[in-house]
Amino acid sequence: EETKAFIETTTEEIAALTAGIKALDKSVIQATDQRKAENEEYKSTMAENSAAVELLGVAKNRLNKFYNPKLHVEAPKREFSAEDRIAVNMGGTPPPTEAPGGIAGIGVAVFVQVKAHTQRSDDAAAPPPPLEAVGAYQKKGQESAGVLTMVDMLVADLDKEMQEMEVEEKDAQADYEKYVQDSADKRAQDSKSIQEKESAKADAEAALGKAELDKKSKEKESYATATILKDLHLECDWLLSNFEMRK
Repeated sequence: EETKAFIETTTEEIAALTAGIKALDKSVIQATDQRKAENEEYKSTMAENSAAVELLGVAKNRLNKFYNPKLHVEAPKREFSAEDRIAVNMGGTPPPTEAPGGIAGIGVAVFVQVKAHTQRSDDAAAPPPPLEAVGAYQKKGQESAGVLTMVDMLVADLDKEMQEMEVEEKDAQADYEKYVQDSADKRAQDSKSIQEKESAKADAEAALGKAELDKKSKEKESYATATILKDLHLECDWLLSNFEMRK
């Protein structure tokens, strides 16, 4: 009975461990899918924020052309090929300049919508006033400081957000890798336990089978012995009865 109980208990434990491994595998798959989605979102947001910083840099440079001409950086002059230079020197017409793509023809390839990190974003989105409207504003130096400061603050907000995102992404990846490693260790441990329990169960089943065979064999021997004794008793009874008659 103890062997049978051991086999039943071991069978239940093996089933529980097997179900646990399946659940663990499913959990790892889900964690992997989630980590991939988070990483894709991280890359997408970082690309958008980087493009936004680039766009704000272009905008600031254009504002400097109006407010601080000394800080304005001119676009690099166009370089002609040798054939184009010869054509121009001979009085020909230079080839047309390809229009810059991106936002408003400024060459920024990715269109992004700069999200409002602060309440200042609505003000920063306003275009600079036309030249004829300068008189309606305060002094040019004060106006320059205000507009350019807004742009700098937006860039600082984006840089801070990207730094925080990099830290969060690094931590999330480290947590994921640790979870996967821990899950792999537990899976290996549970798999080893299953093998040990299956081996113990097989030994117990073999022992139980042998015990049952021995029991049947003993029962047969007992039956055979009982049969022999019965026959002997009958013979003895016959001999005794005939012995009296022979007298």
